[in-house]
Amino acid sequence: MADLPALNSFNLPKSSTFAPMIVLMTLFAYFGVLFTMSRLTSRHATNDTFFRAERRSPWRMVAFGMIGASVSGVTFVSVPGMVLTSGMTYLQLCLGFILGYLAVAFVLLPVYYRLNLTSIYAYLGQRLGARSYLSGAAFFLLSKMMGTAVKFYVACLVLQQFVMQPLGLPFPLTVVMLVLIVWLYTRRGGVRTLVFTDVVQTLCLFITLVLIIYIVMQCLGFSFSQAISAIAADERSHVFEFDDWGSPQHFWKQLLSGAFIVVVMTGLDQDMMQKNLTCRTLREAQKNMCSYGVCFLPANLLFLCLGVLLAQLFQRQGVPLPAHGDQLLPLFVQQGGGHSPLSSLLTPLFSLGIVAASFSSADSALTALTTSYCYDLRHRPDDEGLRRRTHLAMCMLLAGAILLIHAVNSTSLIDAIYTIVSYTYGPLLGLFAFGLFTNCQVNDRLVPLICVASPLLTFAVSFSAQHLLGYRFGYELLMLNGLFTFSGLWMTRARTAHLKNSVQNYH
Repeated sequence: MADLPALNSFNLPKSSTFAPMIVLMTLFAYFGVLFTMSRLTSRHATNDTFFRAERRSPWRMVAFGMIGASVSGVTFVSVPGMVLTSGMTYLQLCLGFILGYLAVAFVLLPVYYRLNLTSIYAYLGQRLGARSYLSGAAFFLLSKMMGTAVKFYVACLVLQQFVMQPLGLPFPLTVVMLVLIVWLYTRRGGVRTLVFTDVVQTLCLFITLVLIIYIVMQCLGFSFSQAISAIAADERSHVFEFDDWGSPQHFWKQLLSGAFIVVVMTGLDQDMMQKNLTCRTLREAQKNMCSYGVCFLPANLLFLCLGVLLAQLFQRQGVPLPAHGDQLLPLFVQQGGGHSPLSSLLTPLFSLGIVAASFSSADSALTALTTSYCYDLRHRPDDEGLRRRTHLAMCMLLAGAILLIHAVNSTSLIDAIYTIVSYTYGPLLGLFAFGLFTNCQVNDRLVPLICVASPLLTFAVSFSAQHLLGYRFGYELLMLNGLFTFSGLWMTRARTAHLKNSVQNYH
């Protein structure tokens, strides 16, 4: 949920003093744990194991693992640097996340469990019609593949600069190797494997984060209590913004946007919901969602505290703060960690953190893409051969998309992709809201057109507001996009008979 780092954030000089072999040994040990867990969890695996984990997942493991799945490599790099431009106002958004998780737990999950869904977009087929169903699934497939490619590209770029390039390995080989690793440990066990590997990846992520914070504290000469006092006294630690309504960081904008972001990007996202739907009962899934939602706030607080401490360290050393906030942590790693006794561990820790964050989001995304294709587009969930071919094809598409992004080598292209992804979730919000909160039926033939028109209209409104009124939309664009979709569905709503015919044609 963080902005994309600048491409030049990771350009390290050739004279960097880290040891690539130490990083490689760390990563090999990490991958060894993942493959061991994959082997243990994929015994006698079936399609039901791959898609639903036979609905036997312990909710505490799911909740803990989902924290890591929500923190991508982009987040790991970008969130600490947010303090340079907006302080800790990102926590306002995180408070909104909690409201969103409550809505998902007590509004959406009961629907999904009552209908015994594996793909959540099947709800649209049952409630609105066949074309609504395919529109929702298509928007998810497009958004998730593009977003995953950009996020995983960042991880590939970091590892190329830190490890592969000093060893003389080309970037395409790095991409193929990393995607191959994801395919190998998810190809049999699917979501059941992910429930367990996510726990390992989340644990590695936060051990890494805490150790990096400890290294920064050593460089500053701070004890734990001194670090807390220094962070609290820093002007960059301000959280709440109530004064400027035009600011994207205004409290109420951030709070409401955070709630809607979670509803759409968690509750209406097959990737994030698939593991929730593996819990034994609805009550366990709700406990999982609420626990995970509350933990997300302190998790992001740790990233922001790291950013404040890094800014203080650079100022004490007389080092100019980077122009881009997402350069803050990589710059510290480039410098080698100062005079900390643990400075030699900094690069392996940073690399492990990036890999853990990136893999925990990429593996679940690829599994969800496979699920959606088999269930929503092909309607053949029991075809094991199709599932295997689809999962391999999704991995190949991901590798191809990453290599295409790298070949173009354009920051503007990557920003455009991320912008498109942020717009494509709005139609999902409108579709589900119309289905859940009205008794009306849609004109199913017009739904695809409405879902395409709504993001375009949202972009036009955003562009006009910025250039004519000087108002810059923030995360509230998601709400506006969903409103346009909802309004289009309402204005073109159809008689009940139309829905019955559509559903009959679909079946």
